[in-house]
Amino acid sequence: MKMKRTETKHHSSARIRRGIQVLAVSALLCALSIVFGKYLAISVGPVLRFSFENLPILMGGVLFGPLAGLFVGVVADLVGCVLVGYTINPIITLGAACIGFFGGLLYRLFSRVPLFPRLLLSVIISHVIGSVLIKTWGLAAFYDMPFYLLLLWRLLNYTVVGGAECALFYYLMKHKAVSRQLERLQR
Repeated sequence: MKMKRTETKHHSSARIRRGIQVLAVSALLCALSIVFGKYLAISVGPVLRFSFENLPILMGGVLFGPLAGLFVGVVADLVGCVLVGYTINPIITLGAACIGFFGGLLYRLFSRVPLFPRLLLSVIISHVIGSVLIKTWGLAAFYDMPFYLLLLWRLLNYTVVGGAECALFYYLMKHKAVSRQLERLQR
């Protein structure tokens, strides 16, 4: 009987430790997204911006699952807007949430696919849903611009940005030191 309680206690403390690690890394990913998107972005007019703000959001979804990716996207968008003084646009926040959610969901669904095509599919589909469709809709409504015109420019933007994010993410995951830490986190 005592042995069973000890195993349960050990299992419980391991779950708590894992939860704290996931929370800490998710907070770091939120901070990276804010820095990449709000401080290191290259803006071209009011609606086009080249940044890697979605890379940490995608990483949250891939590493910890769709719900963690969703929360990283929401928190990064809301906190980033407050820090920089942007007006919070719930549609843009929904787009960020979808990027994290679908990035994590698709990565899990394509689990039998090799790493690079798996990441590529996850990045492309989550960007099409979150960045190209939903965020473009939010920007078109906010700036009172035609959706189809923004859609074309943002599709070109995220073809470049998404390709770069996928390549960076792939090389990060293939790096021995990073992959060891990722494996440790996912246990």
